Amino acid sequence: MHQRTVTHSRILHREPDPSDSFIDLNRLMTILVRRARLIALSVAVAIALAVAYLVFATPVYTSMTQILLDEDLSRYAEESEPSPQSSQQVDMRIASAVEILKSGRLALRVVDDLKLADNETVLNPPQSPVATVKGWAKSLTSLGSSSQPASQEALAKGRRDKAASILQQSLTVERVSRSAVLAVSFRSTDPQLAAAVTRRYAEAFFEDQLSANFTATEQASTWLQERLTDIQNRAQEAALEVERYRSENGLTTARGELMSEQQLADLNSQLILAQADAASASARYAQFRAIVDQGPDKAIDNASIPTQQAGGSVLQDLRERYNSVVKRAQDITQNFGADHPQVAALQAERENLAGQIYRELQQLTASFRNEYEVARSREVSLRESIQKVAGSNAEANRSSVRLRELEQKATALKALSESYLARYEQASQKQSFPIPKARVISDAGVPTSASSPNKTMVLGLAAVLGLMAGGALTFVQEMRERAFRLESDVRAILGLKPLGYLPLIGGVRKGRPVTIGAKAVKPDPGPDNAAGESGEDAVPLERMTRVVLDAPRSVFAETLRNAKLASDMTLPSGKNRVIGVTSALPGEGKSTVAINFAALLAASGRRTLLIDADMRRPSLGAIMKPAPQAGLVEALLGTIAWGQAVKTDRHSQLSMLPIAIQPGGACAPHVNDLISSPAMQQLVEEARQAFDYVVVDLPPLAPVIDAKAFEPLADGFLFVVEWGRTPANLVKDLLAAESRIDAKTIGVILNKTDMDTLPRYSDAGTAEKYRDLYQQYYVDQMRGGTRQ
Repeated sequence: MHQRTVTHSRILHREPDPSDSFIDLNRLMTILVRRARLIALSVAVAIALAVAYLVFATPVYTSMTQILLDEDLSRYAEESEPSPQSSQQVDMRIASAVEILKSGRLALRVVDDLKLADNETVLNPPQSPVATVKGWAKSLTSLGSSSQPASQEALAKGRRDKAASILQQSLTVERVSRSAVLAVSFRSTDPQLAAAVTRRYAEAFFEDQLSANFTATEQASTWLQERLTDIQNRAQEAALEVERYRSENGLTTARGELMSEQQLADLNSQLILAQADAASASARYAQFRAIVDQGPDKAIDNASIPTQQAGGSVLQDLRERYNSVVKRAQDITQNFGADHPQVAALQAERENLAGQIYRELQQLTASFRNEYEVARSREVSLRESIQKVAGSNAEANRSSVRLRELEQKATALKALSESYLARYEQASQKQSFPIPKARVISDAGVPTSASSPNKTMVLGLAAVLGLMAGGALTFVQEMRERAFRLESDVRAILGLKPLGYLPLIGGVRKGRPVTIGAKAVKPDPGPDNAAGESGEDAVPLERMTRVVLDAPRSVFAETLRNAKLASDMTLPSGKNRVIGVTSALPGEGKSTVAINFAALLAASGRRTLLIDADMRRPSLGAIMKPAPQAGLVEALLGTIAWGQAVKTDRHSQLSMLPIAIQPGGACAPHVNDLISSPAMQQLVEEARQAFDYVVVDLPPLAPVIDAKAFEPLADGFLFVVEWGRTPANLVKDLLAAESRIDAKTIGVILNKTDMDTLPRYSDAGTAEKYRDLYQQYYVDQMRGGTRQ
């Protein structure tokens, strides 16, 4: 004997998870169609509640007026043009007006003017059933509290405050878009009252504006008058103090300046002129002195004096005569020679003229020297005068510091007095200013129809909320959906081949017989089965094990034929096969699948042995009559030969090796050791040689390790999953942990499928959507006909 560890290569690859896409529209539409009843029920409940609300709700009427806040209304009565305001200032002014309209003081004024403190419509309006119930509950909670009776004045004040509070709650003030218009609306169950209150609110707002302006200007005028009197007295005292200080210190002024300052300025101007004259005289004196110091001979050559200077004309004449004599002497010398008598006469005349020029230069030098000394004396005299005046002016300046301080104080008080006088006059004029800076642009009319409740809006909102609630419930239901529903789920999550759907045959829903193919299996009394559900009528065990034989052309039988075909194609050919049938959890119907699968193989003419290897919860022995006295456990323990415990069904020729039911339902100890024992290996090897197919009903994979222990003996596994109940992650984790079982898994069968509900879980165009056509095909087959 040897263990077979043949593994099968994966035919399928895991499909990409549809949830990886951003939005799967097909899947979303499928979910909506599947949960359409839940969504419709949510919408219906929401609309019903909305209708009930509309029936019992009290109609409320709304009257509205519009007030324009206009600063230009008062510009003709004001002395100066109003300064432009920024957008932030405009928004602040409008917001302040809104709060004034909502204020409790304005509400109390309206209550007093309209005498609403005694109006029952305002104090006790009609209430809805919900508000009535709340009032009863509040009155019940206050029964135990005892309080002293209030006085008439307190009751009247309480009614007045209550009416004002109700007015504030029912009043709405809103700014119209970005304009300076305020929409003031009031809600009431009485349309006449709504219009009256709205109109009175606008009037009270204007009156409040005028009253506030009058009060503010009156208070400002009184305060300004007091301040003005005080400032005027202080200004007068300051002016008197200035004049007294000036007279005490001799600070005489002319043209706004002290006399000493003016004298010092004049002396400075004269000193500047004297300095300029002295400099000019000094320059002329130095120039002529330099010429005279050179002697008579060279003085003639340097005697070029401007005519505008003193003595310049005389020197100019002498110079011209001297040049004429020199020229004549040169001409005679050239023509007649140096010995000519006129040459000597001209030489004498030239020397005489040179002496005259030199003496004239000496006189001019003496004159310029006297002029320079006079200018110098005048400069020195002016400097001495300036020093004397500067000394007296410094003393005056020290005294004028205090004088300027007193003058500044007097000037400031005078300016402040004039400012306060102007403000006082302006405030006095505004006391009688009669124009508010607002006007009504839309009068409040009596409403003809109720504004609340809005039937269209309520019903529309109810429908939307119903859709949202239905969507939320649908989301919750879909998030709870963690089981296998479609064959594509098997391919995508497990990467295994789905072998098909087995309809639910263990019970009925709502009294209808369960359809497994073209036939309807009617419930008969009988014991429960793993394929059934607790609390439901069950098909007898004997009939459940023969479904594939009783309805050979049903969906049930077709799915098991697909499992047989997959086994033949996947497992090695030419060898007898050992196929294990297991599941993840108990109660998924894997025993029923194993029995029907083995019966199908036997009915096809193949030698088939069905072994019940679920030693903890055996099922094959429970359906045999009479019950077997010995079975698989005894054969493995060596008590009997395994062939002696085999039972054969005469109808299908199926051989079965059951487990004998112990008294009290006790199980054999250490069953996992029996599964993996050499005796079990020998039994399977001998059965493989004697039969074409050996189908082994194994325990579930999750709770016990029997299926893991049997894995080396099996050629392949059929994995049974309960439709809509077995958690997909559980199966995925189990197969991932047991890679050898995963590699040998031929395919997955979805058992206990609700065939009527199945199409609602599939996308458009998938095979599950055409189950009705398949069903019709099975009907036609049962009738012996064919579809074209």
